[in-house]
Amino acid sequence: MQYVYVLQSLKDGNFYTGYTGDLKRRIEEHNSGLQVSTKARMPFKLVYYEWCISKEDAINREKYLKSGRGKAYLKERIRHYLQEFDGVLLEQNL
Repeated sequence: MQYVYVLQSLKDGNFYTGYTGDLKRRIEEHNSGLQVSTKARMPFKLVYYEWCISKEDAINREKYLKSGRGKAYLKERIRHYLQEFDGVLLEQNL
């Protein structure tokens, strides 16, 4: 089982999309500075995730979610959550 996930930086509000087989561990890695590409933007909160059957499916889904159409899809999926439950305005940095 694999997960595709989206984190939001609490420091700058930007989003990070990735995939993993262990979602809890991966979020902990991001928040402890073990991931070089996100170290300067921590801490993070999980704002979205999907379950995938295989690693190949997760890789393909991650690629899609990082594309223009995928970003638009995510923006619509998480807009309500960010505005209603967190009071955070969704900016164009998705």
